[in-house]
Amino acid sequence: MNASARTTGLDQSRIDKVLALFKAAGHDLVSPPILQPADVFLDLTGEDIRRRLFLTNGTDGLDLCLRPDFTIPVCRHHLAQDHARLPAAYCYNGPVFRQRADGLGEIPQLGAESLGRTDTAEADADLLALSVKALETLGLADSSIRIGDETLFAAVLEGLGLPSVWRRRLRDLFGETDKLAGAIARMAGGAASDDDSRDVRLGFLSALEGADPEAAHAVVEDLLSIAGISAVGGRTPSEIADRFLEQAALASGARGHDKAAETLSAYLALKADGVNAAEVLRGFAKDAGLDLDTPISAFEQRLAALGDKGIDPARLTFAAEFGRRLDYYSGFVFEIHAASGPVEGPLVGGGRYDKLVTLLGADRDVPAIGFSMWLDRIAASVKG
Repeated sequence: MNASARTTGLDQSRIDKVLALFKAAGHDLVSPPILQPADVFLDLTGEDIRRRLFLTNGTDGLDLCLRPDFTIPVCRHHLAQDHARLPAAYCYNGPVFRQRADGLGEIPQLGAESLGRTDTAEADADLLALSVKALETLGLADSSIRIGDETLFAAVLEGLGLPSVWRRRLRDLFGETDKLAGAIARMAGGAASDDDSRDVRLGFLSALEGADPEAAHAVVEDLLSIAGISAVGGRTPSEIADRFLEQAALASGARGHDKAAETLSAYLALKADGVNAAEVLRGFAKDAGLDLDTPISAFEQRLAALGDKGIDPARLTFAAEFGRRLDYYSGFVFEIHAASGPVEGPLVGGGRYDKLVTLLGADRDVPAIGFSMWLDRIAASVKG
């Protein structure tokens, strides 16, 4: 019996059947090292993961962490191969490690990743359908599927003509519902959120406001140099200076965007099943005067591909506000929940991360999508 079966109580034969399902779909089983370089996760995962890392140091002083997810280690494994070819597909079975307020921080996961496929809609459909079959193999047939799309949100932001600093800030917060709503209110001139209030209270940001960008950038870098700071969380002094300047602009730039804030709030409130989602999106685009034809067409192609894989669109729930809380996701995302039972949180979470492999060192863009299965939650749902 392997660790996943022991930890969750799931039948080992069912785990083996899921791995056989993944392999039959062309995914090679890999087992990336448990110890990973911490700076990669500090840079490329969301705040929720960063604050829950198990950190340590190597004898060479390198900051290390226990792997908090599999996606980044699998991509690093792919890039480390001497003759890595694309497309490529991998699967895995093992623990990830995240600090928890209750219970152990060792979480058993199964999952699959697909790198390099250019037939985007079909790849999205294949991975979502594969995760549904895997759940059924583990004994859970009654589930609901929630989908979202950061590409649509980004297209709305672009169409509103907002300053780049606000587009970046809002996109960074996509998936963090409360924080995003607070930032939109701030953009419209409302009360600052707690995070923004801390920024506003910093006299240093006020001093930077309106300064010549190159001079302000040099001041920040000089201060960091004087303090002996060469990097923070994997960021260079230049990148830290950029962040300071961005926060200064955000602290003073919340004027004149009332209409954009209203439109964004209306978009984020959209919800529909898969049958009606495209029509709802087109109605919003028309009312808002935005050209969203390209991302909506891609959305429809994905729904059609899912239908071809046997996923009834009526089973899907689209929520415009839904995004995964990992910074590397960049487009289509999904979660699968138990239709009923004692378990809170998704049983499966996945999505598209087209920029990640490039950020990790690939010499060209690599479209990619994958998913992870939370075996402890699945086991509790099956028992419930």
